[in-house]
Amino acid sequence: MAATYLPTLKQLQYLVALRDHGHFGRAAEACFVTQSTLSAGLRELETLIGVTLVERTRRVVRFTPLGERIADKARKVLREADELGDMARAAGRPLSGEMRMSVIPTIAPFLLPSILPRLRRDYPDLKLFLREEPSGAACEALHNGRADCVLLALPYACGEVTAAPLFDDRLFLAFPEGEIDAAPTITAQDIDETRLLLLEDGHCLKDHALSACNRPELRAEATMMGTSLHTIVQMVDNGLGVTMLPEMAVKAGILDHTRVTARPLEADHPSRTIALVWRRGSPRERDFRLLADVLGAAGT
Repeated sequence: MAATYLPTLKQLQYLVALRDHGHFGRAAEACFVTQSTLSAGLRELETLIGVTLVERTRRVVRFTPLGERIADKARKVLREADELGDMARAAGRPLSGEMRMSVIPTIAPFLLPSILPRLRRDYPDLKLFLREEPSGAACEALHNGRADCVLLALPYACGEVTAAPLFDDRLFLAFPEGEIDAAPTITAQDIDETRLLLLEDGHCLKDHALSACNRPELRAEATMMGTSLHTIVQMVDNGLGVTMLPEMAVKAGILDHTRVTARPLEADHPSRTIALVWRRGSPRERDFRLLADVLGAAGT
């Protein structure tokens, strides 16, 4: 029987990296190899399977139609290979080894500082690699195998995942001192739609805030700012408008040293649900549920 030569996982990793980055140099950096090593590995792969996967020009990297299909299949193979390691880790000590978690920007700076010291203390063998990115990119990373789990806010359509709700995070209206009567709570009807500042598309907090208010004119009139909550708070502090903040941000001191007041929003659905999600059927489900318990305790 003739010998069968199969692509190596390293060659498939190079192919997927080039597909993701569209540039040999950046793909090589992502794989921690030189550009010549990555290029040689891809040529070996093309020679092995007898087809051209990538058309190379001086300025453009263009995948052939078959190259795109093979890169998609390679991504799935790499994810399955990762899960072999997951199965081995799952059989060992709980919350040990490497774990890659994506966290959305409206959670990361407010929850992680309180939880990471506890994780380091209670689970010293856990190597938690964190990536801050919006919900859409985080869910894509999860399904592509670049993340093992995602810490985000529901409701959000993240595909075929298992979700462990952690706690509810109430929404607050933040406004310059004296602009609104500082009653114990603020109703949606108290919000001046022409003064509302929100994060732009891609940040699910914007959708949660608008959904809670149930006022269609807010979506039409609000100013969407492509920035962080910290920057928007500075804008409010300078009298440029009002905004919505999650309770965890208020508790974490985002309004410290400002002249901004925040009051809970009174509405039908005045909160978002913080959750940990992972790929359905993952062999590390026990680890993720344990991590969810730790994260949930930190938020209550």
